Amino acid sequence: MAIGRLVGGLIAGVALATANAAEPPASVIIGTPPQPGWSALGPQHKAMLAPLAGEWDKMDNVRRKKWLGIAERYPAMTPDEQRRTQDRMREWASLTSEQRAKARGSYKDFNRLPSEQQQAVKQKWEAYSNLPPEERQRVRETGKSSRLLTPPTVAEESAVAPTAADSGTTPPAFPPTGEPPRN
Repeated sequence: MAIGRLVGGLIAGVALATANAAEPPASVIIGTPPQPGWSALGPQHKAMLAPLAGEWDKMDNVRRKKWLGIAERYPAMTPDEQRRTQDRMREWASLTSEQRAKARGSYKDFNRLPSEQQQAVKQKWEAYSNLPPEERQRVRETGKSSRLLTPPTVAEESAVAPTAADSGTTPPAFPPTGEPPRN
């Protein structure tokens, strides 16, 4: 009998140990590890990321990591690229969270388009960029930016370079080339 109890106890112990081993650990870290707060950034990062100073501590770790990646590449950029990066960062920082979400959605929508449609959007953006400021304002006021990412019509595909004014579209907050700023 004693041996039976001993064997039963061993079997129960092994069963409990096996059940505990099958459960995942209680504290699993998934995602991006914590990124430094504004006060922990070095002077070079603070100088480059200055337009985001007010928003930095509110950002999630994924966004901070992306901006830190841009800051790491910043010294290797040409002066024109650095200026453009700073300008875009200031524009991004001035957007509301809703506007940022809309810009991210537009960027994702653009990347889902077939390459022919992406080229058509790029042509429209180029044409819009070349318009005089007054004409760009008129195009923006028409409020038909949703048509920018729609499939081009046969007439638009056959045109050499359709203009934003002709199609009645408004450009996205950021041009579709390259990577949009992320917060």
